Amino acid sequence: MPDTQSEHEKQPDTGSVTTHSPRGNIHCITIIGTIEGHQEAPETTKTTKYEHVLPQLAAIEETEEIDGLLILLNTAGGDVEAGLAIAELIAGMKKPTISLVLGGGHSIGIPLAVAAQRTLIAPSASMMLHPVRINGTVIGAPQTFEYFRQIQGRITRFIVDHSSVNESELTRFMMQTDALAADVGTVLGAQEAVELGLCDAVGTLHDALTWLHERVKERKAQNPKEVET
Repeated sequence: MPDTQSEHEKQPDTGSVTTHSPRGNIHCITIIGTIEGHQEAPETTKTTKYEHVLPQLAAIEETEEIDGLLILLNTAGGDVEAGLAIAELIAGMKKPTISLVLGGGHSIGIPLAVAAQRTLIAPSASMMLHPVRINGTVIGAPQTFEYFRQIQGRITRFIVDHSSVNESELTRFMMQTDALAADVGTVLGAQEAVELGLCDAVGTLHDALTWLHERVKERKAQNPKEVET
């Protein structure tokens, strides 16, 4: 294989890319549009398919040639269980991981953002907090409302466990009724998301890559045999 190809490997189906440099090999994945779960979204909808992302994450963690993971995130939300599945895998990785919220990291995109070891948000990006919602027919029974409560609890616990946000503050912003015109919840700007504790800092691509390369360097120094090629 020519050197030009080995220096820059791309997977067109998922939009992921691995870059190679003397400082380390960084894999980048994108989580964009709607998080697609067990049901396919309309063809006109831009989606991230969880069945594509899950094996990628497993391969990144296991592959010795990859030193760190950069997650570029711009999503309106989507399927809760698919989003949490992706987030749990990211949170369980030992290799350095960092997420960069670009444009928006809304709804189930928030657990995806905070799942990384460090979370940055671009100056112009935002994050929308709101409680669990569902489309379609709903059976008006106590069991239905209990199910909603359990799902909301899973999301809230994950966000709290993987960020520095206070649970009562998180719930308050989710349940606000005067912030959105046609919904319950709050839209946070970049600095507000940092102040609340959802993100670690406002940053750029350069900031994200700098942090990753520093962690890769530290990891190689601590485990020289583990990272030998």
